[in-house]
Amino acid sequence: MPWVKVTDIAYGRLQSPSLDQAEEFLVNFGMVRAARTKDALYMRGTDPQHHIHVTHLGPPKFIGLGFLVENEDELKRFARAPGAGGIESIDEPGGGRRVRIRDPHGYQMEVVCGLEALKPLPTRRAVLNWGDEKLRRAGELMRLPPGPSQVKRIAHAVVMTQNIGEKIKWYREMFGFIPSDEVYVGEQHNVIASFNRCDRGETYVDHHVFLCIEGPNTGLNHLSFEVQSFDDVMLGHEHLRKAGKYEHVWGIGRHVLGSQIFDYWKDPWGRVHEHWTDSDVLNVHAAPNLLPAEKGLSSQWGEPAPQAFIAHATP
Repeated sequence: MPWVKVTDIAYGRLQSPSLDQAEEFLVNFGMVRAARTKDALYMRGTDPQHHIHVTHLGPPKFIGLGFLVENEDELKRFARAPGAGGIESIDEPGGGRRVRIRDPHGYQMEVVCGLEALKPLPTRRAVLNWGDEKLRRAGELMRLPPGPSQVKRIAHAVVMTQNIGEKIKWYREMFGFIPSDEVYVGEQHNVIASFNRCDRGETYVDHHVFLCIEGPNTGLNHLSFEVQSFDDVMLGHEHLRKAGKYEHVWGIGRHVLGSQIFDYWKDPWGRVHEHWTDSDVLNVHAAPNLLPAEKGLSSQWGEPAPQAFIAHATP
């Protein structure tokens, strides 16, 4: 049995040498400032959670991830896990309570509850005339105002590692993840990517909340954020492209595993952030699949993943 079953990802923590540059990128990426102190930046999406992205001031690095649980009873259970700290109040904007633990790489993983909820932010309305519903927008014109994507929420994180089997075993035992799909090269036992979702029983959840990939480097491959719609992905792509200061990594395309329509960009220090919309959702009854890499890591449409992205990791 796992020590706890997390319900979702809460936020990613990064460190950057300029909070001004970090905020400029994240606003252009489609987030909104929730709070800022002299040494930390907290950004939110349109959903109510106080923040989904934290940047601490300092040399560039990946600090870790937070995962949500329903209540403090879950924190008490997790606090008994090997290597876990005690329950602590979070002395940051948004508040809440947490238990911290170091993962096998030394990154800070947090199990969190009680984060402050804010009012949801308004979003663009995009009603589509298509398929068998050609009159959904009858008499109305589609005129989307230009601007950044509107990020809803953080959705998943991807960590590159070595000896993927033992690493993903640790994450599953600690956080209750269950496999959605795994990808192999050559022999089926040679798994090089593991897509894992939250176990919420009958409740449907995103195809993956945490992905481990085998690679030459160790660290964060990317943080991923859900946006409002396909139009929102495209608007965000155009906005970042026209800004002329950020590196585009991969996209736009549609994944095979998870089925998301995706687009990837680097922040000023090379950390990859993904926009996506339209994920598969599964519950506890969905059996895992084992697929060869040429199928599992391909796109349903769009260009194949560039090698620089496949091997990317931010320590």
